[in-house]
This record gives sequence, structure tokens and C-alpha cells, in this order.
Amino acid sequence: MPDLVLYQPDIPQNTGTILRLAACLDVTVHVVEPAGFPLSDHALKRAGMDYLERVALHRHVTFEAFEAWRGAQERRLVLLTTAGSEPYHRFDFRKDDLLLLGRESAGVPPAVHDTADARLIIPLTPGMRSLNVAVAGAMVLGEALRQTGSFPS
Repeated sequence: MPDLVLYQPDIPQNTGTILRLAACLDVTVHVVEPAGFPLSDHALKRAGMDYLERVALHRHVTFEAFEAWRGAQERRLVLLTTAGSEPYHRFDFRKDDLLLLGRESAGVPPAVHDTADARLIIPLTPGMRSLNVAVAGAMVLGEALRQTGSFPS
């Protein structure tokens, strides 16, 4: 089943929402640190409610540590980015994909962008910049789960 990867998240409420989504859909979440807040922050717990104890959460102290783990697992990194070229609904997802979400304030740096195996966009109305990271992650995760038959039974 696809996993979600949060690159240095900086808004605890969004991270809590994503963790709640992951718990409800039985999806693993990887957090690439440092986060812009303590992962035990009150706002994170409030947004995630009592779902946080049910989420599979893996923390990676740096992107390099995450990349070492990913390399050992031989998994594809799929970046959701406003600088992408392929619409997410036309992409062929695989069960072992890692869906990477950038920082709310800055996305991912060029070096991280360059490591992605695919860079996907969500088509938006002209003149609109981006969606909330939790909303974008939910949309693309839903399509990945649909394509791979990975929704919980």
C-alpha cells in the first residue's frame, strides 16, 4: 500500500490531519525531520484526536537517512508539487509508492525535488497557486489507493 511522506512539516494542524487520514486508511506515514514543531505538540494531538495512537509513524532524522532507508527498500518516490509536469489522475501508481508532501511554507528544496522518480501536479483553476497540503495529500492518496486496490476492506 502507498505510504505518505512529510518533508519537514511546519504546521502541526496539517500534520495531525494527515496522521488522522493515515490512521483511518491504514496508511504508514514517514516524517522527515526536522519538523517546525515538536511532534508531541498540543495542536498536533488536537487535530489528530484519538487517532494518533493508531497510525504507523516512522521518523527519519534527515532526508539522507530517509533516502538510505528508501534505497534499501527499493521504493519509488512520487513528489506532489506545483512544479510537477504530470497530472496525478493520469499517473500509474504502484502499491509500494512513497507519496512525498513538501513543507507548507516552502515545498522541498531542489536537491530533494531531483531525487523524485515522478513529480505530480493537481490540476487547478488558472490563477490559483496550490491546495492545503493535507487536502492535496488526501486527493492523491485516494487515487493511489483506488488504482492499487488498497483501500481498507
